[in-house]
Amino acid sequence: MEITYPTHFQKRLKRLNVLCASLCLLMLSAPPAMADIYLYIDNEGVMHFTNVPTTREYQVYLKEAQARRKGKVDTDRYDRYIDEAAGLHGVAFPLIKAVIRAESAFNPKAVSKKGALGLMQIMPHNLEAFRVYDPFDPWQNIMGGSRYLKELIQRFDGELKLALAAYNAGPHAVDNYRGIPPYPETKAYVKKVMRFFEMYSNS
Repeated sequence: MEITYPTHFQKRLKRLNVLCASLCLLMLSAPPAMADIYLYIDNEGVMHFTNVPTTREYQVYLKEAQARRKGKVDTDRYDRYIDEAAGLHGVAFPLIKAVIRAESAFNPKAVSKKGALGLMQIMPHNLEAFRVYDPFDPWQNIMGGSRYLKELIQRFDGELKLALAAYNAGPHAVDNYRGIPPYPETKAYVKKVMRFFEMYSNS
């Protein structure tokens, strides 16, 4: 998959590439992982992600072993961004936080098998529409994901479970089935988010 960035963001992305290279040097002593994510930024500023690097230009961006490392996750780390997004887009703070937990478990570098990126797992083809130029920037990702969530809530007349199903399976799937699609993943996702939503609403 490829993400083409505007020209004025290319220098910033190249600096990110240098940072990644530095991080990689620190990771060399870590145990080998089965599903590391590699990153390569070409001369046009296009970011390429893969779990199977084809050239030496790819560098380790996220080590699966580190992503799964046991330990307490700081679930309040992005609260200030969530609060800002909630106020700007009119989406409940507990709901945004619940989606983030279900989507990425608060890992800003998360990359799914389907290619979804960052805290709210935004697909590459939606980045421009959501005004996200760096999907691994927590603020941009939360703002973009919250904007999309608000659109889905409005589209489905405030039916929260339908909006969540659309976030997971796509709005057309919800339209086609006139309700939550009969996909096990989507059904489980809606239940998970609703459980987290209730938990954060009562905390």
